[in-house]
This record gives sequence, C-alpha cells and structure tokens, in this order.
Amino acid sequence: MESQLPALNEHDFQIISHLMADISGIRMAAHKRALAAGRLMKRLRALQLDNFSDYVALLQNPQQQEERRIAVDLLTTNETFFFREKPHFDLLQKLLQQHPRRSLRIWSAACSSGEEVYSLAMTLAEGLESGTHWEIVGSDLCRQALDKARQAVYPLQRTENIPPEWLNRYCLKGVQSMQGMFRIRKDLCQHARFLCLNLNHALPESLGSFDIIFLRNMLIYFDQKAKQQILQRVLKQLKSGGLLFVGHSEGLHGTDLPLTTYAAAVYRKTP
Repeated sequence: MESQLPALNEHDFQIISHLMADISGIRMAAHKRALAAGRLMKRLRALQLDNFSDYVALLQNPQQQEERRIAVDLLTTNETFFFREKPHFDLLQKLLQQHPRRSLRIWSAACSSGEEVYSLAMTLAEGLESGTHWEIVGSDLCRQALDKARQAVYPLQRTENIPPEWLNRYCLKGVQSMQGMFRIRKDLCQHARFLCLNLNHALPESLGSFDIIFLRNMLIYFDQKAKQQILQRVLKQLKSGGLLFVGHSEGLHGTDLPLTTYAAAVYRKTP
C-alpha cells in the first residue's frame, strides 16, 4: 500500500511564505498551503526527504541559494496563454496602423513561458512596415518558464486564440517526435530575447528604454507598497509618452505615478 504523503504544517508553510516574500516579493495567502505542498513535493522526492520540516531546514541554510531559486520557480504561478485579454492586442494593432515608426521596443515584464511575447511578435510582424527595427524583451523571475519561452514550442491545444492565418504564417506544426506540438518560426523568434529579472530589485541599466511595456496580471500578487515600488522601477524604463499595459483586473488606484489613462487598463507616461 502506498505510504501516506507528508503534510505541510502551518509553521513550515509560514517559513516558506516568508522566504518567498523575501526573494520574490510575493506573499502567499493561507489558502495556498495545499498548492505549495503539491508543487514542492517533487523536491522532497528528488532529495529523498521524508518530510517538509527537513526541506524547510534546507531552505533556511544560506548556502542553499540554488535550492531556494528552485522552490521559487515551483511556487511562482505561470498561468498564461496566447492573446490573453485580446482587446490589448487589438489596440496595439490599431496604434501601429495610425502611427508608423522606424523602430519599436516592447518589454513584456512578466512574460512567463513566452506566450505574451510571441503574441506581441505576431502583432508587430503584421502591423509594422517592412524595414522597421523592432525588438521584444521578455523577462520573468521563473527560469523554468523562461527556458520554455526560449524553446518556443507549445502544445497544439494552445493555438485556439491565434488567428488561423497568423497560425499558418508564424507557426510550424510538429511531426514525428514533435507530433501534437507547434513551434514559433525562427524568423519571428529572432526579434525576441529573454531575461531573468526580479522586479523587486533594481533593474540593470543594460535593459534600456521602451516605447511600450506590458506588465499584466502580476501586480495582484503584491501589497500596495510593493506594487508602488515595482511600478516606479518599471516606469523608469518607459519613455516619456510611452504606454503601460496592465491586466484588466489590476487597477492603479492609490498609486502616485506619472501616468494618465489612455484606454482600459492602458496608461500613458507623462513628462
């Protein structure tokens, strides 16, 4: 008979929650304990540990920075899909038609496994004039998600929101060992690069400035103080007059920022 799985008690969960907050800024609610236990169970098995208390003791060891990063990767929520919140992509397409430009840089600041980046890439490839220089930078804290983004390979079930003509133009259907999968074409991927960044820390100067920043569906995981600090860091990378896109469920009420409303969940940076 299969042995009973170890339980994650309240004390150990609180220690994990505090570590998570210190490293990522994300505060895990009490009802996330079962989710945390399920995601971290694979580490107990990999390390041949009998209980969560031993794993927590390992995480508390200052020399175990790599294991802490693995734990954060496992606990970071990475729910995303192609053309999520489609009105934003429709607006971007309209802007490209109305305001032609010679170059464009966009930052997907919480890109997860890359679906947002490649949705943006398809939109730009369609909307920008030939010869326009453009780049999309995708960043995330989770390295496993970034590895998936760089591979640019996804299950065919995830194509449902991609316009059929764009699917034919920018994606390749897998065969043989890749059956049931599809890959983003390399000529589209060459416009994207991915970085591991923690938005709770100072951002590197090499990141550069952007015309548009997508910071969607991640601010909801932070308290008001952390949200304000993240937005201040991110906005330093946005050009004056540039646009900030946030999730439709994420209001910026209570933040003191140089922004004016441009459209639903879209803000323009003021001088």
